[in-house]
Amino acid sequence: MINGYGLGLRTDHYAEFVEQKPQLDWLEIISENYLVPGGKPLHFLDRIRADYPMVMHGVSLSIGSVDPLDFVYLKQIKSLAQRVEPGWISDHLCWTGVDHTNLHDLLPLPYTEETLRHLTRRISRVQEFLGRRILLENVSSYVLCAQDEMSEWEFVSELAARADCFLLLDVNNVYVSARNHGFNPHDYIDALPGNRVRQIHLAGHQDNGELVIDTHDHPIRDEVYELYAHTLRKLGPIPTMIERDDHIPPLQELLAELEQVRQTAAAAIGLARKMEVA
Repeated sequence: MINGYGLGLRTDHYAEFVEQKPQLDWLEIISENYLVPGGKPLHFLDRIRADYPMVMHGVSLSIGSVDPLDFVYLKQIKSLAQRVEPGWISDHLCWTGVDHTNLHDLLPLPYTEETLRHLTRRISRVQEFLGRRILLENVSSYVLCAQDEMSEWEFVSELAARADCFLLLDVNNVYVSARNHGFNPHDYIDALPGNRVRQIHLAGHQDNGELVIDTHDHPIRDEVYELYAHTLRKLGPIPTMIERDDHIPPLQELLAELEQVRQTAAAAIGLARKMEVA
């Protein structure tokens, strides 16, 4: 059972996790980093997995694409899951390519009934193949589709129900998209089905005023901490981790930031409980 607070496992910190074994509840791995047989990544993965629970997070499922599902890739994911025994497997609610070309970006989907039907079929096939329900993460977005028939939060909530999947809630992505598109991020959080949200991502972003970009190369900003606290007051305790993919600091800095996350969560959950009693 995965609970508490974790970090994304990055190559910069392999040696420290092996040699120092810092206190941490769990780790998230990027699945694609460990799909090549043998080599340094799998060597360290096995050693670190012996000491820490893990979850798997992918970037190549391309669940929203019109290309056929890649069952060669899914077979690799299933094999890695047998090795890691993760608490869960997640990927992104997006598409990453078309005509068998990977564009190496997490591209947004139109929020329409047609898209819901398309995704529901594909998610069902993936879950049947893997033998488990998956988590899908909301991505940050910078454009809206003219064809949209509903809000993103309505779309995500309906999809989770139809496909019987879980959600990975990226709170930073909600904030980034809210700023870019002018909606209230609290409305997004308040509409989510709490029983479907199994994990939370927190990260930093780049604020350019009119455009906010999800970069994963800064510490978590105060406004994201506020939205995270609101999320926990609304949904209750949820396993939470920090993503850092560029300008990666020493591990001790990330552990200190994770302690701030832990304190924010404790205060938010404590306040929610007091309000319930009152």
